[in-house]
Amino acid sequence: MDRDRDMAMAAIRSVYTITGRINTGSTVVETLHRIAEAVVEGVGFGAAVVNYLHPGGVYEAVAIAGPEEARAELLGVRYPAAEFDAHLAAADEWGQLRFLPHERHNDGIQSWVPAPADGAEDVPEEERWHPLDALFAPLCAPDGSLVGVLSVDLPADGKRPGAFQRELLEMLAAQAGIAINNANLVEALRQERRHLEASEAAFRLAFNGAGTGMCMIGLEGADLTRIVRVNPALCELLGRDEDVLVSMRFGDFIHPDDLDHSREVFAAGTGSIRDYEVRCVRGDGETIWISATMSVVAGSPAFAITQVQDITDRKATEADLVRRASRDPLTGLANRDAFAEPLATAIRRARADGVVSALLFCDLDDFKVVNDTLGHDAGDAVLVAVAHRLVSLVRPTDTVARLGGDEFVVLTGNVTVADLGALVDRLERSVCAPVMHQGHIMRVQVSVGVAVIDDTIEDAGAALRAADRAMYLVKGARHAGGMTRRVTAPGERSGAPGGMPVLRLARPEAAQ
Repeated sequence: MDRDRDMAMAAIRSVYTITGRINTGSTVVETLHRIAEAVVEGVGFGAAVVNYLHPGGVYEAVAIAGPEEARAELLGVRYPAAEFDAHLAAADEWGQLRFLPHERHNDGIQSWVPAPADGAEDVPEEERWHPLDALFAPLCAPDGSLVGVLSVDLPADGKRPGAFQRELLEMLAAQAGIAINNANLVEALRQERRHLEASEAAFRLAFNGAGTGMCMIGLEGADLTRIVRVNPALCELLGRDEDVLVSMRFGDFIHPDDLDHSREVFAAGTGSIRDYEVRCVRGDGETIWISATMSVVAGSPAFAITQVQDITDRKATEADLVRRASRDPLTGLANRDAFAEPLATAIRRARADGVVSALLFCDLDDFKVVNDTLGHDAGDAVLVAVAHRLVSLVRPTDTVARLGGDEFVVLTGNVTVADLGALVDRLERSVCAPVMHQGHIMRVQVSVGVAVIDDTIEDAGAALRAADRAMYLVKGARHAGGMTRRVTAPGERSGAPGGMPVLRLARPEAAQ
């Protein structure tokens, strides 16, 4: 699971790193070429074509990355906008993307058809990418207007793209649309400069018309970090009027926890371009994440031009990936991987500082009967109920996790033998309480094995094995009718697996 999460996070970071380079193109054509190269480099397709939409209503294949045969076949090909838009209208909607299966291939649109990929016969027919399949990503400016269409081919694995790969393509396409729009603005500025006597008029056009938030920040004297100019997009992003923003310094709307990082960026000197991510507090009190690119302009006085984009959704996606990778999807408890960290911490504290903790291994009895007689939905209801009850019985500083199946663990710190006995009593009584599900009353019991984590425990594996063995002793004693109520004292080692104290449970009637 860690590997899948790391791969997903790496893919997302790669796409955002690549998209950062997209915006550095000095011309529209250079920007289009960088978009095509970014798709091949970071999204897993072997070919990409950027069809730029000219103001006259004509698409042109301006940039192509991938096989030379594709470039030779398609570079410079033009399509009337109405004809190409009709071609797209016949495609299936895949979120923001458009997929045209080979059964609907349009011979009227000039295309390049690759040879079947090696090993394609090993891919199931319903998943296989056909040479005539086509996938398009509309490229839109921040105001929603279409500025081009990206088409991709030759998926690396020979399969139709899955949800994650499509999402990466959508993310890159969104950034590409902004980059093309910015390049168009830059191109417009170049043309405007030839007709305007004052360069300030051209700059104001680009600054105020940019779809991303922009501001100018003073870097010297009384103007140090003071905002001297903002554009409408930044006012909307930060939820403040222009006259309010130009009376503030940049740190005034940075989240307090990110102020030090922001100061480091400004202290880095002049003559450079710096990218950074910080949290900002909007005028309405909402906290958002922004990605800022600060270009320092040396001069007298020196100032910085900063472009700001809202990346709150991307940060939420990253956080959700981390959360899903560390949580049991059914109960919401920590999973086995996530439990490893607090358990390792407890072992370190026991060995270094003598802080004693306890690991409770909880295994449900009669759970299989519920699953076999009432079905897995009923079993899931029991597991969720047990999870909630376990969490309700421990302290906020304790950890409850589901290892899998009907096995749960509780890690409780700084406890005494008496505390452990009382806690197990509560766990038994709570777990054996009835669970209602679709008119059925379900009951399960729990066998709890306890391992005290003291300075004799070397690692997490030893702690889990000892608690597991203790649980099986409890379960065996229950089935043999030999339950006792006793917690061995920390110095009493006899009969304790692995040299660790063992908790044995009360007779069933004592837990009623």
